[in-house]
Amino acid sequence: MGKAVLIAGCTSDAGKSVVVAGLCRALARRGIQVAPFKAQNMSNNSAVTPEGGEIGRAQALQAAACGLEPSVAFNPILLKPGSDHSSQLVVLGKATGNVNAKSYIEHRSHLRQVAAEVLAGLREQYEVVVCEGAGSPAEINLRDTDVANFGLAEAADLPVYLVGDIDRGGVLAHFYGTHQISKAEDRARIKGFIVNKFRGDESILQPGLDSLEAMTGVPTIGVLPFVEGLWIDAEDSLQSAIGTSIGPKHPPLGSDRLQVAAIRLPRISNATDVEALACEPGVSVRWVDDPTSVLDADLAVLPGSKATLSDLAWLAQHGIATALQQRAAKHQPILGICGGFQMLCTTITDEVEADATHPVAGLGIFDADIEFCEPKILQTHSNGAYEVHFGQVVRNNELPWIGDEGARKATSFGTHRHGQMEDDAFRRNFLAEIAAANGKTEFVLSQDTSFAKERERQLDLLADVIERRLDVEKLLSEI
Repeated sequence: MGKAVLIAGCTSDAGKSVVVAGLCRALARRGIQVAPFKAQNMSNNSAVTPEGGEIGRAQALQAAACGLEPSVAFNPILLKPGSDHSSQLVVLGKATGNVNAKSYIEHRSHLRQVAAEVLAGLREQYEVVVCEGAGSPAEINLRDTDVANFGLAEAADLPVYLVGDIDRGGVLAHFYGTHQISKAEDRARIKGFIVNKFRGDESILQPGLDSLEAMTGVPTIGVLPFVEGLWIDAEDSLQSAIGTSIGPKHPPLGSDRLQVAAIRLPRISNATDVEALACEPGVSVRWVDDPTSVLDADLAVLPGSKATLSDLAWLAQHGIATALQQRAAKHQPILGICGGFQMLCTTITDEVEADATHPVAGLGIFDADIEFCEPKILQTHSNGAYEVHFGQVVRNNELPWIGDEGARKATSFGTHRHGQMEDDAFRRNFLAEIAAANGKTEFVLSQDTSFAKERERQLDLLADVIERRLDVEKLLSEI
């Protein structure tokens, strides 16, 4: 039986996903057979595995850090929020229906068993499994039915390390409070604290860490710095804040630059689709939620959505629907991806996720109709692109865009394929069209930008930080 460890976080977005990815890469570079695991994930950023299952995007990235293909075993339970009150439940890669907070609790004892069995299977295959917690382990109201934090640690007898985000403030209180509010048996499993996103003089922080250890008996095994330029696959949409710029921000090679407005939908899914655009020199990508920004950009991107009709209504309420229609009329470029593509069509009928029995008018930019049908399409393509959607094109009077899929009309483009822009040759040809449509003759494309290499560089950057600033030997000695 291989070893395993649980990396939990004091809060959501504390940095668990990137710490796990960095630790996985660091161990893999040492020649250790390592795999990631997240028992239960709540995220609308998902990926499709080679066996045709759906998992969280962060676990696909962590698999890449290990040198592995993504697998449903790395994230057996996925919750995809469609509203404030309900989520789609995906078990072992397949959608099984919708749950609300109360009904999900009824599933948790069964799902905890599923997670424990899958983890046991991974431990038989790998030397080390690095597990990621979900949210915070301090939610004592959920402890009895916990699937991913102390419940998993208890079931699999795992040591636990807590990650805290010092950049948001109060990290020492977060560590102490999480330790103290946990029951004694859980508290005993906490073997170390990991400070994340630290800026400044560590000698000023050290007395606090010493006092924390004196009060809890738990050492801090790492103080990880704030890493400038880190932008790889966010687990959820918390990192997609309005006004945030995406990517490494390489300077342009010519005198022209392309400005991309990525529309920040309330129920955005697969927000990472725009990252590949941002890795190109001279392409600036920013999250926006206002019509002026949409109208002013060289390219407007309407990304995926877990609640297509709800987000379509939001576009209308905020004037963005009109802005997109104005862009289309002027032949100003628009890119719609998955749910965003569906919104650009003439009508949408969704009895699967929205209980809408009658067609709802879309933006009418494409002369095409969408109907939501079961089962969900989960498909991968040879260039690494993939599809995750219930909505299907049932009528299309437009030219297809990618092979026989999607739609193209003048400078408006639509596809169900996520990750398509990670195809370097495709992305360069697309951006050349966008530059030409905007009359930007001095926009110069790089001929050697590789999104795959950039992602690998980011993973190695994380691993370098882990090796320098985290006591990996101490962590390994506890598992």
